Amino acid sequence: MDSGKLLGEFLQARRKLVTPDEIGLKHSGRRRTPGLRREEMAFLAGVSTDYYSRLEQGRERNPSDQVLAALARALDLDSEAAQHLYALAHPRARRDTPVSRMEPVSPMLLRLLRGWNHTPAMVLGRWMDVLAMNPIAEALYDGLKHNDNLIRMVFLNPESREFYADWEKIAYYKAAHLRAVAGTDPDDPFLPGLVEELSEESDEFRRLWARHDVHFKTHDAKQFRHRDVGELNLVYESFTVNSAPGQQLMIFQAEPGSETEKALAMLGGLSSINALVNDSLVPAPTLTPAPAMTPAKASATARRSGGRDLVESEAREISARRAMWQNAW
Repeated sequence: MDSGKLLGEFLQARRKLVTPDEIGLKHSGRRRTPGLRREEMAFLAGVSTDYYSRLEQGRERNPSDQVLAALARALDLDSEAAQHLYALAHPRARRDTPVSRMEPVSPMLLRLLRGWNHTPAMVLGRWMDVLAMNPIAEALYDGLKHNDNLIRMVFLNPESREFYADWEKIAYYKAAHLRAVAGTDPDDPFLPGLVEELSEESDEFRRLWARHDVHFKTHDAKQFRHRDVGELNLVYESFTVNSAPGQQLMIFQAEPGSETEKALAMLGGLSSINALVNDSLVPAPTLTPAPAMTPAKASATARRSGGRDLVESEAREISARRAMWQNAW
């Protein structure tokens, strides 16, 4: 992706979001487009209209830090958006092209997830691919289409509007996070395909993406509606995985003593039962005609058959316990 074009698109989108009233400009006739005019932006930033126009058109690629600071003030950018502006103007050196979009997760981090079993936890990639989950997180997102990528799940799965009680807020921040990450690595080969897919299939994503809002969200509260345990009010923290740039470890928590904490315990119990069921359902081997067996072989075969019957019996018992637990809840 052309970094000069990205800078111009960002300036143009943000200029259209600023109204004259917000910055104290007097009305100067009817406006055909929303936001500020180019000449007004140039005046506020202390540059010529021609120079500012070249910035928006991607023909001026080396604005000084002084000009960037003036543009940030004129656009009333917050700290994250201002950092994004600087990153677009001074892109980092091109990195090696990744061979796969799916990023490996370190064995130590996987071990940590396996040991973290009382609240949901997961590892996300730079484009919000779900790289790893602990069992209770798997139970939280179980059955939802596109749950292997959280931004695709939000915008491409209609059920997500029910799953997230505050869907509009989640959608805004997901699009803003993707835009922020995209600005740090415009050469990533997998971003255009993801943005194209989301833009073609979701009007809401296309609208939010055009705003060029940026936001790196590291902690917040989320409200879920789970089909088995009901409403969950969770807070989360995201931690950067220093050994794998772009990866984030996300851990959810509930308020101690709350109904959500009890619901999480229920969800954890269901995830444990699911794991037991999956482990117990050992498929029986394909039956083929066999030669006559000696008494010793017949005895061994009977023991194996009895073992399989026992496993299937345990599986039925576990399934019945799960149904009783859900009905009790």
